[in-house]
Amino acid sequence: MSLVVGHIKYINCAPFFHYLPECGFDGTIVDGVPSHLNRLLAEGGVDLSPSSSFEYARNWREYLLFPELSISACGPVRSVLLFSGRPIETLDGDHIALTGDSATSVNLLKIILKEFYDLRDVRCAVPAGPVEAVMAEGGSALLIGDRALKSAQEKAAPYIYDLAELWLQHTGLPFVFALWILRRQAAREKADAVRTLHGQLKCSRERAFASLENLAKATPEREWMGEGGLVDYWNCMSYELGEAHLEGLRLYFHLCARHHLLDEEPELHFWSD
Repeated sequence: MSLVVGHIKYINCAPFFHYLPECGFDGTIVDGVPSHLNRLLAEGGVDLSPSSSFEYARNWREYLLFPELSISACGPVRSVLLFSGRPIETLDGDHIALTGDSATSVNLLKIILKEFYDLRDVRCAVPAGPVEAVMAEGGSALLIGDRALKSAQEKAAPYIYDLAELWLQHTGLPFVFALWILRRQAAREKADAVRTLHGQLKCSRERAFASLENLAKATPEREWMGEGGLVDYWNCMSYELGEAHLEGLRLYFHLCARHHLLDEEPELHFWSD
């Protein structure tokens, strides 16, 4: 039985997906932003996906995690950014506009504001219009993915804060934005295909990092990021899931529970061949 795999249409996913067909994958790929894929994963619309870490925590009893694979940052991530007209420590009582694309990044922002800056009266909400319009009027906004990269290039606000960099400064740990999340039902019913895909994902990642320059040449976003910019961006990401990543992930879940963003701290359950 073939797999249905979610695909976040951000540049940071390219190392996992660009060479996937050449590594033998012949299933179905469904594109979407993180919030859309989270819903599909929870509802069974996809078998697995690189999805928000927060989605795993929210429904962990239904899921397993692929070991060794993540989309993380061990420093600045450059694509999860808070844009503000004022320094972050002065934002108490302010409104921050959200895109609503990623639960992980939204809740990371809430933790950073409360836990690291002791800001208790910051309201975060999705505005009626484009987030970029809020920024143009001097308001604060969270952007992720390619929109964040573009707005940073345009220096769209006087103050731009990289959330992964702030996390590292305060914890000393990587931040895991996305995990490869597998539905338990798919693990049971499509075991052979799941086993094969795990190897294919590692194959695609290895081929990508064997020559990021070649990957950049084949990536449409080179038109506005430049090939060198793409290579630099992928090099600032981490696509592994080691012990430090897991420590950072557990701390994130712990803080989410402390600040009532989660009802409980999830257990980490991994798929095993």
